[in-house]
Amino acid sequence: MKLSKPRGTRDFLPEDTKRRRNVENILRGVVKNWGFEEIITPTFETLDLFTLKSGEGIIGELYNFTDKGNRDMTLRPELTAPVMRMYVNEMQARQRPIKLFYFENCFRYERPQKGRFREFWQFGVELIGSSKADADAEVIALAYKMLEAVGIKGDLHINNLGVIRNLLSVLETEQQSRIMRLVDKKDYTGLEEYLEEINAPSELRVKLQRLIELTGNDAIEEARKLIGDIPEINDYQKLIELLEAYGIEYTIDFGIARGLDYYTGAVFEIYAEGLGAQNQVCGGGSYQLIKLFGGGDVPSTGFGLGFDRIMEVCEIEPEESSSVAIIAKDSTRLEAIKVANELRQHVPVYVDIMKRNFKAQMSYANYIEASHSIIVGEKELEEGKLTLKDMKSGDQELLTIEDIIVKLTA
Repeated sequence: MKLSKPRGTRDFLPEDTKRRRNVENILRGVVKNWGFEEIITPTFETLDLFTLKSGEGIIGELYNFTDKGNRDMTLRPELTAPVMRMYVNEMQARQRPIKLFYFENCFRYERPQKGRFREFWQFGVELIGSSKADADAEVIALAYKMLEAVGIKGDLHINNLGVIRNLLSVLETEQQSRIMRLVDKKDYTGLEEYLEEINAPSELRVKLQRLIELTGNDAIEEARKLIGDIPEINDYQKLIELLEAYGIEYTIDFGIARGLDYYTGAVFEIYAEGLGAQNQVCGGGSYQLIKLFGGGDVPSTGFGLGFDRIMEVCEIEPEESSSVAIIAKDSTRLEAIKVANELRQHVPVYVDIMKRNFKAQMSYANYIEASHSIIVGEKELEEGKLTLKDMKSGDQELLTIEDIIVKLTA
């Protein structure tokens, strides 16, 4: 019986995996240079962790199950909530800010489409313990620089939800949440209908509609004229000044909402070309979740990079490196193994385990795209040397193993 992989999952062949690891390592290098440390959380968590954060409605999107102890569990659909739980459980005594990153697989039961899978990989960052614009700016700049490092010119849109929340403060909390979700989805028809339904003040409607349409360099000043010189607009201005110091290109966009209640201030999204409608590759902002999970009133700023979407548009290929195929006869096979043992401390090495003849071994070396082959022959061994062949040029040299190591690792 032939079995297929589950819908919404993928197999990554060696060539795919090499490319993904190369991009992953580039991203890791950037985030480590910004002073963030890697963490790992469990692949499954208690169901309550995610319903507390996102409500009972999220259960339909989860791979949830009851374990043998009759406990409600789920495969993680994202990583922010697990990181906040980790902080509450184990990191509250640490000096702030705490700068963390992760790269893990997540699971959502939703309809697969281009760039969206039921098992997907998320590269994320959480900066815990600062409510300053400096923290927001660092996190946003880091996201931009990570994408830049893998050759993606992201279109960064930023906002400060404090502005729109200030405008909506005359409404009930649930009404504010509903409006934010409609703005996030850019459902302007639905927004207009809902404002009519709740009989929102006409002045608020006009200001809201004008506010969420504001974009571009003059948008902050236009917002100040519209709703006054409120502290949230000044915070927005500070963020812009910091991003300019980082040399980041951005678009001010009061229509970015990130329609989840726990987002508090700065929010941002980054889009990339070549992905069609699903072109967002990064999203995040400042939020309050720790108190919800039993910790203190601690601010955080973070983002998630959609690694699978990045791989759809990233053109970076695996790095070329030296690899060696050992070519030997039956009479020199044991010596070939000893040579391989020594070389494997420096480069990847392939040794024939199929008892192929000389010609077939050389053919296999070409097939696996080895950069070099090393011929372990009886005459070479008598001289204490080996034949190193460059598989691209065909050039051959008779060298000691020490000289070969120097040449391959130079």
